[in-house]
Amino acid sequence: MSTAGLLLINLGTPQSPRPADVRPYLREFLMDGRVIDVPAWRRWLIVNLLILPFRPQRSGHAYEQIWTEEGSPLLVHSRALTAKVAAKLGPEIPVELGMRYGQPSIPSALDKLVARGVERIVAFPLYPQYSSSATGSSIEKLFAEAGKRTNTPYL
Repeated sequence: MSTAGLLLINLGTPQSPRPADVRPYLREFLMDGRVIDVPAWRRWLIVNLLILPFRPQRSGHAYEQIWTEEGSPLLVHSRALTAKVAAKLGPEIPVELGMRYGQPSIPSALDKLVARGVERIVAFPLYPQYSSSATGSSIEKLFAEAGKRTNTPYL
């Protein structure tokens, strides 16, 4: 019998509201072809020439308005949910959180699950409904990252 684990997936957040931390988060998010659905070369131009020179400052200011002492509300609440689900399931079913963009990443969550002996992963996106840019992108990223491993876990 294989050991099963649960991977909770949420969209993500920058490390801090500082523009230097918002910029890589926005780049990762906006360069996703499911988020801006245009050819890659055009998306690169839009993101790097039109959005990233200006948006990190404005987005950082918006993040400052909601940031708490514990950090990003999305990350704080996602971690709390992960802890509650883990407590409910018990120690025999490892639970990890992976963010589609930012940290903790989907690859780092997979690494943690595999290190805990997990051979079968149940992915649970935390979105209220399906969308290609959120759920679709997250599942696509999960399959791509799992496929890079020598021993791909069952998903």
